[in-house]
Amino acid sequence: MSIKETIRKWASSPSISPFVPKIIVCLLEGYTKQTFMHDLLAGITVGIIALPLAMAFSIGAGLDPEKGLYTAIVAGFLNSFFGGSRFVIGGPTGAYVILIFGVVQKYGYDGLMCATIQAAIMLFLLGILRCGTLIRFISYPVIVGFTTGIALVLMVSQINDFFGLQVPVKAADAVSRISNGIAYASTTNWYAVFIGAATLALIVGFRKMSSRFPGVIVSLAITTGIATLFQFPISTIESTFGIIPAKLPSIHWPTISLELVRQTFPDAVGIALLGAIESLLCAVIADSLAGTRHKSNCELVAQGISNFGSALYGGIPSTGAIARTTASMQLNARTPFVGIFHSITLLILMLLLAPLASKIPLAALSSVLLFVAWNMLEIEHMKDLVKGHLGEALVMLITLSITILIDLNAAVQAGVILSIILFLKRSSEATTGKLLEAIEEDERISDAALDGDGTWKYSLPADTKIYEIEGPFFFAVADLLSDVLSRFDTLPKTLILRMRSVPFIDSTAINALKRFSAQCEAKGVRLVLAELSPSVEKSLEEFHFFATFPKDRVISSIEGQLFK
Repeated sequence: MSIKETIRKWASSPSISPFVPKIIVCLLEGYTKQTFMHDLLAGITVGIIALPLAMAFSIGAGLDPEKGLYTAIVAGFLNSFFGGSRFVIGGPTGAYVILIFGVVQKYGYDGLMCATIQAAIMLFLLGILRCGTLIRFISYPVIVGFTTGIALVLMVSQINDFFGLQVPVKAADAVSRISNGIAYASTTNWYAVFIGAATLALIVGFRKMSSRFPGVIVSLAITTGIATLFQFPISTIESTFGIIPAKLPSIHWPTISLELVRQTFPDAVGIALLGAIESLLCAVIADSLAGTRHKSNCELVAQGISNFGSALYGGIPSTGAIARTTASMQLNARTPFVGIFHSITLLILMLLLAPLASKIPLAALSSVLLFVAWNMLEIEHMKDLVKGHLGEALVMLITLSITILIDLNAAVQAGVILSIILFLKRSSEATTGKLLEAIEEDERISDAALDGDGTWKYSLPADTKIYEIEGPFFFAVADLLSDVLSRFDTLPKTLILRMRSVPFIDSTAINALKRFSAQCEAKGVRLVLAELSPSVEKSLEEFHFFATFPKDRVISSIEGQLFK
């Protein structure tokens, strides 16, 4: 057996296959020269596009621009090498900017690295434990709410740089940023406003011309050239942060203490959750465009590895970048090698252009972030939710409000809790209980149950009643049985509890059923369970229901056993 066949057999085994990176799958399928050229050209273009974005995201988060570059290079490479998608490009994203800024303001850069390493471990474990599909249980209104909230906060965060305001201390929350903007409006630098507005106009114009054209970097080159040529008195990367280093840093383990781990743990959960959602959403979008299928658990493992690598190389949190991923697909990317070529391109550009990139005005970079934030807004989706179910609209609006007024962690937690409450409410409304005066005609089981004239021949005996539960029988509706006996003027001798439409039953409902059985026993009513589904009967067995309830009072068919 050849080496290729051995690897193919190993990669296809059920236990290994979910974690085999897509790059290996693509190589086994055959990597041609034509595919290589497609990936190379797409990777170079996306690398050029990623250069200003990586710096802008890092500066927006209150950090040096090179940290964003390190992230795009290291995390982008690792994500493509170990990832479970053919197309996902990893790196810093706008969704992380506000979250990172808050952590840095509270705990400094070491605190951010501590949170990132914890998040990396969480993501890795989520993948290993095959929890990739669980992310889909975060509801759509929550995702729309916090994505829109992040976009709005990101826009607000650019007030200082876009207007060139001289604000002594950067605020962490959106309300304070707006207040500071108003308070220091008199310090507006109109040169900065001109450069910012011109950059934004150029970016929008180039995007309308062609989505494949690297309009962002060309726009920055034009406005940076203007600002430098005319010596505009505005802040640049160099004047604020110094010259960007033209090299990758050596591996460095951040200073971490047990107390810092404890303090940053909630932020780590937020980083991990946002990273998982963003990367898997990116993979799903790529699949929908290309008709492919990603490996969610493998992608989470890759996100864990890439975030760990980013932390060791002095970067920031990383996830799947939707804009760069779709751009690479528009450029005919075929395999994960496009992400590797994108990282190599970024590294070369950093080594060659670091001194020139240091001249970029902060107002120009703020325009890049404003453009990114505008594209993150879920305006149409918000309109659809507001026009739809009231509960879902409220979940979205509350998540949005908490994202803006408090922080992302609280917003996601509140959104998930509200979604669960809404789900339970709607599920409980779907479960009903009703007394049946007779077995209805449309429930007939066989022609043997018909009279000669075609009507249903069975009516209930006078001393027998049927109570039917329809829908999931779980803790939110466990009180369905609490008042059943009180509905009868005269208690029946036999009460049939019909559960043919109950797909599952939980422990709370089983305990309620035990209490109801004891109540019937105490009042001399013979309780009979009818038409249990296999899953419900199995649950009753597992919770030892039949230790106190006679198994011969469980009937599979009302027609076959009650009316013999």
